[in-house]
Amino acid sequence: MASRRRAELLAALAVVAPGTPLRAGLDRILQAKMGGLVVVGDGPEVLNICSGGFLFDAAFSPQRLSELAKMDGAIILSPDAGRIARANVHLVPSPDVPTTETGTRHRTAERVARSINVPVISISEDMAIVALYANDQKYTLEPIPRILTRANQALQTLQRYKNRFDEVTAMLSSVEVGDLVSVRDVVAVLQRAEMACRVAEEVEVDIIELGVDGRLVRLQLDELMEGVAQARRLVVMDYFEETTGWPLESALASLAALEADDLLDLRSVGAAIHLPGKHLDLDHNLQTRGYRLLASIPRLPDPVIDGIVARFTNLPRIMRASVDELNEVAGIGGTRAQAIKQGLSRLAESSILDRYS
Repeated sequence: MASRRRAELLAALAVVAPGTPLRAGLDRILQAKMGGLVVVGDGPEVLNICSGGFLFDAAFSPQRLSELAKMDGAIILSPDAGRIARANVHLVPSPDVPTTETGTRHRTAERVARSINVPVISISEDMAIVALYANDQKYTLEPIPRILTRANQALQTLQRYKNRFDEVTAMLSSVEVGDLVSVRDVVAVLQRAEMACRVAEEVEVDIIELGVDGRLVRLQLDELMEGVAQARRLVVMDYFEETTGWPLESALASLAALEADDLLDLRSVGAAIHLPGKHLDLDHNLQTRGYRLLASIPRLPDPVIDGIVARFTNLPRIMRASVDELNEVAGIGGTRAQAIKQGLSRLAESSILDRYS
């Protein structure tokens, strides 16, 4: 439910992002020191709460929006904000819908968004702010310089998290090759990956709100986050205890649902994905299945990796397997078996060098 509502808010933010015609119209209304109420959607549920006004049905333009805002009523747009359907409309949502707003315009906007689940935009002429309502969420649009400053600060934080993530991931690879993995090694990687992903989610919202001004931030974010989410998924696959009713997706969802304070506690992270170990002793020894290291071998398809893990069950056995034994796995020929063997040998050598360098 929370993820769906977040998606609805992000979709609504994209409609009013800089570079869109609707944002240009909203900016014109603010510059003219006027207020307004805009509903993005003209379906039957919207028309049922409309009273008065007149049918407009014209192509959207920022100039038309700002001119229509001179009237007191609401403006109804098509769902893609490409057409202006109605203007000077009086909205009559149910008074039983709860609202935290006090002003007439904002109270109406919140009630409409809560009751019929369409994005509603309220422009305050007194405070010169634009508030976006989507379902039961409110988001106040901020000036572009302020968003850029916040996004850049978040990227700097993300860079530090990514550096630490790379360090603990390299350490995990080293102890996996030596079959010396502990719960502490695993949860340290998951903790850093989850922290990085959460910062990235915040930057994603800023990028959407920035619109055309967020392209450089997007490039930086994509570079920093490359491979992090996939590594998090593969580490969970390597170590969590899958049972009936507790598949991989449940473990990942449990990790994502951790409160910020719990995420700082390594034991809570391990417990969230059901890592083995009595009372979750951080020094308890674990054995990797090998998904993550096998995925680092170039051009090795997922079905082949699944077949290797199913055949040998853990990484030490996979590394001890001969070329002929690897060749017995479905989808692996002699050439690929040799490539897998050489790839694992290079990983082992690299991990040893990292450990003693």
